[in-house]
Amino acid sequence: MYIRFFEGFSVNAWKQKRSVMRRYDLTAHLYDVRYAEEQEAKYKVALEDLSVTRNSVVLDVGCGTGLLFSYIAAEAKLVVGVDVSKQLLLQAWKRAGNFRSVHLVQADADHLPFRDACFSAVFAFTVLQNMPKPSETLVEIGRTARRDAFILITGLKKAFSFEAFGELLQQAGLRAVSLKDDDALRCYVAVSVKSLRL
Repeated sequence: MYIRFFEGFSVNAWKQKRSVMRRYDLTAHLYDVRYAEEQEAKYKVALEDLSVTRNSVVLDVGCGTGLLFSYIAAEAKLVVGVDVSKQLLLQAWKRAGNFRSVHLVQADADHLPFRDACFSAVFAFTVLQNMPKPSETLVEIGRTARRDAFILITGLKKAFSFEAFGELLQQAGLRAVSLKDDDALRCYVAVSVKSLRL
């Protein structure tokens, strides 16, 4: 039983995640000052292709300080924000107080504590470059999405080429409905759905 529990566990992967968590915990109070403008530009580009409705059940993976909430929470039935950083979630909690539909969970994006196919929209902005195995993270994100769900994902241009980002989506069983390389953004923005082969 002990060996089974640690099957596939990577100490190096955990060290990388722990480093990211510590970095965000230490800088959470500066997050909005540093990243709000950039994040909001991504939201606007991504939300050009879809809208959240009053029946939407939304997952925001890597929600940070909850900047996305003001774009989607008033319309959605439920928004669940997930982040590995406790300090970022404490900042998000302040913002979430403005919306009755928002709930927060501290969790690792590679091990989301939700059943399969329970979200009608999933957002993962600025997450993949922080993950040891982005393709596995995408599979886990896709697992939580319903068959007809939109999955919005960004890929940092410094971390992925445009082609590599598209291939990463395909490998994870996601089909890009829209894949944007906006010159004003430091990320590619993909609106995806689960591939029919899954």
